[in-house]
Amino acid sequence: MYHDKQLPTLITLAWVPEFARGVVRDMRVRWALEEAGRSYQVELVDFTQKEAPTYRSIQPFGQVPAWREGELTLFESGAIVHRIAATSPSLMPVDDDGRSRTLAWMFAALNSVEPAVMALAGIDLFDADAAWAKARRPAVEKQVEARLSDLDRALEGRDYLLEQFTAGDLLMATVMNILRHTALVAGHPHLDAWHRRCMGRPAAQKALADQLALYADAPAPA
Repeated sequence: MYHDKQLPTLITLAWVPEFARGVVRDMRVRWALEEAGRSYQVELVDFTQKEAPTYRSIQPFGQVPAWREGELTLFESGAIVHRIAATSPSLMPVDDDGRSRTLAWMFAALNSVEPAVMALAGIDLFDADAAWAKARRPAVEKQVEARLSDLDRALEGRDYLLEQFTAGDLLMATVMNILRHTALVAGHPHLDAWHRRCMGRPAAQKALADQLALYADAPAPA
C-alpha cells in the first residue's frame, strides 16, 4: 500500500467483529479530522501485527488507534483528538479559557463517563449469561444512569456542552455510542437531543461511513 509521507497516518484494525463496527475508537480520530478539514491516510494492522514489537513501539498496549505525523507517533484516541483539536478552531476555541473548558470536557468523557459505560457494555456484550454478571449489572447500570443524568442536567437549554461544538462533544458523543445496544441515552431528553445533534453533523456521518466501509468487505481472520 502506498503511503504519502506528507500526510498524517491513522493506524487501525483491518477487521473487527460486527458488534464493534461503528464504535472502534479510530472513529473519534476520523471525526476530528473531518471537522478540522484535514486529509489523512489509513494504515491497517491485523490482530497479529498489533502484538508485534514494531507496533508495540508505537502503541505500548497493542490497541487502536495509533497515529503517525512526521516524526511524531501517538497513541490513545483522546491524545490524538487533542493533537488535531489544538490547531482547529472548529474543535477548540482560540481563547485560553475556552481551550481549558474544552479540555475539561474531553477528560470528563474519558475519565468520568467512559469507564462506567464500558463496564456495562462489557457485561452486556461478553458476559450477559454469567451468574456474576446478572448479579452485578443492576449496580453498574445505576452508575451509568447517574452519569447520564448529570449530563442531561448539564445540557438543559444548550446545543452543546460549551457555547460551540468542541472536541469535548465529539469524545462524549462517541462514548454515548457505546450504549447503542440499550435505550439508556434515549431516556434522557436533553442528552438524547444533543447526541442526535452531534451524530447528525456531516463530519460525524462521513467518519462513520468511512469506518463502516472499511469493514464492509473485509474478510474475517483465518
